[in-house]
Amino acid sequence: MNTLSDSTREKSKKVRTLRIVACLFKKQFLLFLLITFLSVNATCQDKTGSVTDSGSKTEKQDKKKKNKKYKLPNIDLSHWSVTTPELNAKGSAMTVQPPAILNYATDERLIPYMYNDSTNGALVFYAFPSNATTANTKYTRSELREQMVPGDNKVNWPFKQGAYMKGKLAMGEVSKDGKGKYHKVIIMQIHGVLTDEQRDLIGQKDNNAPPILKIYWDNGKIQVKTKVLKNLNATGEELLHEEAWGDDKGFYFDQEVGFGKFTLEVKVSDGKMVVVLNNNEFKVYEDIHMRKWGVFENYFKAGNYFQSRDEGSFARVKYYELEVSH
Repeated sequence: MNTLSDSTREKSKKVRTLRIVACLFKKQFLLFLLITFLSVNATCQDKTGSVTDSGSKTEKQDKKKKNKKYKLPNIDLSHWSVTTPELNAKGSAMTVQPPAILNYATDERLIPYMYNDSTNGALVFYAFPSNATTANTKYTRSELREQMVPGDNKVNWPFKQGAYMKGKLAMGEVSKDGKGKYHKVIIMQIHGVLTDEQRDLIGQKDNNAPPILKIYWDNGKIQVKTKVLKNLNATGEELLHEEAWGDDKGFYFDQEVGFGKFTLEVKVSDGKMVVVLNNNEFKVYEDIHMRKWGVFENYFKAGNYFQSRDEGSFARVKYYELEVSH
């Protein structure tokens, strides 16, 4: 009886031991599974977060690229007409008036000569020698002409009224002559104009008067030229004749602009004209020539008035901003 009892107790002890071991093993296994699950879940979240962050960065980069891709010039064309190197039906230079000029981006007459550089946010004016010249010149142009009243060239301004033009621009491309020098381009002007009464008084067939201001891009420098009276004692009707006026020697600003962006300002008041380059160089005209020029009315011009007839020559001028006020 004692032997059987001892044997039974021994078996019971072994069973309990096995149960305890099994229980411990089960707990350790469950703990292992829990740790593994948590680790995998954390890894997945990290990966998901990385993908989301990466996707967010990619979206931002795409938006940034898209914003860079489509930039438009800051220019209101509602008070400008444009003349191009294209011939019109009458065999003279093509001119497009407002409001048609506002559709330059889709107007087949203008697309080759006046178009957006949406990468840099510029309005490009392209010109080359063609048969489409205007009166009193052998050169061609892709150039804006100010119209105080849209579509009407008869309404213009005298110096005493005051006028201001500012442009931010750059030379895009320009060809070279046989000596390796870049061709010249007129990029801004103030042009004189006769009233109908003045035209009839001197018996002239049109309303054309000389340009009191021409601003050139010349081999990377900015040159200013103006008109001077040949006879300082001239008065009245004498002043209206083009032959009464000659060219001055011209003036070059010190700064070289090259093919970079630069700013030009033209300020006009009674008997005075000031040209400003990049807000740090000034050329002031305030003399008898400016005072007597007050007999004329005027208008602004801006763009690409190309100064070459060389075969294969061309120029592209970029305007980023252009504003006029009176």
